[in-house]
Amino acid sequence: MKIKIIGKELKITEAINDYVEKKLDRIDKYFDNAEADVTLRTEKNEQIAEICVLAGGEKYRAVTEDKDMYASIDKDIDILEGQIRKVKTKKEKMLREGSLKMMETSEEKTSEIANEIIKTSYYEIKPMLPEDAMLKLQEKPTHTFLTFINVETGKVNVIHKLKDGKNYGLVEPEN
Repeated sequence: MKIKIIGKELKITEAINDYVEKKLDRIDKYFDNAEADVTLRTEKNEQIAEICVLAGGEKYRAVTEDKDMYASIDKDIDILEGQIRKVKTKKEKMLREGSLKMMETSEEKTSEIANEIIKTSYYEIKPMLPEDAMLKLQEKPTHTFLTFINVETGKVNVIHKLKDGKNYGLVEPEN
């Protein structure tokens, strides 16, 4: 890992330099080729550490402040490690799901499902007149039928669009 450490209004000692390098080894294990820019500065009583890591086409950044510079660096490393794990997990999940989707598609081509209920839809049945049901069905151009309770008979009816696209059919039980 290429590491560049900059101190703003702060002298970078050998101890700080070694500490940063040692801590960045935790990040380096995730990547083959990575670069890190570390900026350490002091503002009033706060020690601020900013670490940017460029690796694998991604940019990871963490900025924390603490009374102690070492604690600030530790917090940054923890944040960066969490970000990296999150991105890696997301990428792995996408790859895994992608391959599962490909497998499902290829399985569907080889074995077609026949004579099985493969989808169940749930809907609310409301009491209404057949004329009101027809108007309700006209409001929903993507639906081809509507199930309702006929107010006149108290029985479940189905109104459906006929193939001509202009007229409607009504299905009623015999009893």
